[in-house]
Parts: sequence; structure tokens; C-alpha cells
Amino acid sequence: MGKNNRHRSEEDLKIVYEDQWLIVVEKPSGLLSMSAGHIGQETAYSMLTEYAGKVFIVHRLDRDTSGLLVFAKDFDTKEALQSNWDEAVLERKYTAILEGDIADEEGWIETWMYESPKSMKVHSYAFENGDDPSRPPRKDWQYASSRCRSIKRGQIEGKPYTCVEFNLETGRKNQIRVHSEWIGHPIAGDRKYGAQTNPLGRLGLHAQGLTFIHPWTGKTMKFTSPLPRCFRKLV
Repeated sequence: MGKNNRHRSEEDLKIVYEDQWLIVVEKPSGLLSMSAGHIGQETAYSMLTEYAGKVFIVHRLDRDTSGLLVFAKDFDTKEALQSNWDEAVLERKYTAILEGDIADEEGWIETWMYESPKSMKVHSYAFENGDDPSRPPRKDWQYASSRCRSIKRGQIEGKPYTCVEFNLETGRKNQIRVHSEWIGHPIAGDRKYGAQTNPLGRLGLHAQGLTFIHPWTGKTMKFTSPLPRCFRKLV
């Protein structure tokens, strides 16, 4: 789907599920979810509008993140999903290629997060023992929690990297990118959040799994997106 792939590092936008209320797609890296105000800019939203008529974005992925993305076909469906997103979503799984060698382990990353209005960069601050997620210590700080586990360690072009699976407990802006920087292992290709290398030629982050309750049928909808080919460079 789409007319111009010159700025894409992966395949084109793909529809993986569609019914009378929803469209679930696989977004390639390099494609915006929705326009940031530039008239005529091709986005996942504009491509689906051309395909299906008026659609509504339910959630977003960063431009350079690939993977699963949900759109609604009508306003009521959009509102039903967004107003109950945290309860409706049962799983948000991402796979990332992080710089460095990380031990085979599973754990949690919990921080406070704050977006600077000047730099437009999100910053992490320590979540101390006794902190209450519902009571941030400063105005505009947000609690962020990610569950992660190392799934493969190896090298790309002679340098160490680790493939890590993230499951989001909260869905803050740039959460995985910020949490990766926080633990000292930025996502490959993520210069904004501290990466020194770009072995994949793109941001090493992919929205691989999404499970949610359908707002009208009540069915559990489970989707999995295969990893991009470039992730196979990790050996």
C-alpha cells in the first residue's frame, strides 16, 4: 500500500486484520503514524484514508519504530478503545536491539518520566522505594513501568548487541527508548537517546505483539508481527 517507498527501510504498510470497526496494520520504519502538520506528507493515516475512507488513529508508533498499529473506522470505536485503552489492552510486546552485552535475565524497569517542552526529549528519574505511582513527586512527572528480558546476545559487525523483549505496563511517550537509555544500553540507531551506533540502518525497535479486547464483540484479538529482516544481523 502506498506510492513512494524511497524513505522506508522495510516493506510497505500492510493490513493484517480488518472488520467493520477496525483496521490493524504493520507499519514500516520511516513512516509517520499521522502527519505532524506537513500538508501532503504520506503517513499511515493518509494511506489508510485513501484505502478505506475516513479513519481514526487509536494509538501511535514513533516514525522509526515498525510494527503493529490500530485504526478505527468510526469515531465511536475510536472513543471506545481510547477511553479504555489500558484496560482493553492485555499485551503490548516490543522487541529491541540494544547496544552492549546484557546478561540473560528478566526484570522490571520503573522510573518517573518527564518530557521537556524545550528539547522535546523525555527524561527518566529514579523511582524510589516507597514512591506511589499515582502520586508523582513533581508536577508533570509520569510513572513508567516496563517488563523486559534478554532473548539473544551476539554481535553485529564485531560489536556486542542484545535482543531484548519489552512488555509495557504503561504506555508513555518514547518509554522503551528512554528506559533503554536509563539502563545504559540505548536502542541501536537511537541517537536521540544515547546510541553511538546504527548497524541496522534504522531504529532497532519493533512493535511485535498486541493483544486487546474488541470494543464491540468482546473477543480477545491477538496479533503478532514478524521481526524485520535487518534484525537477523544479530548473530
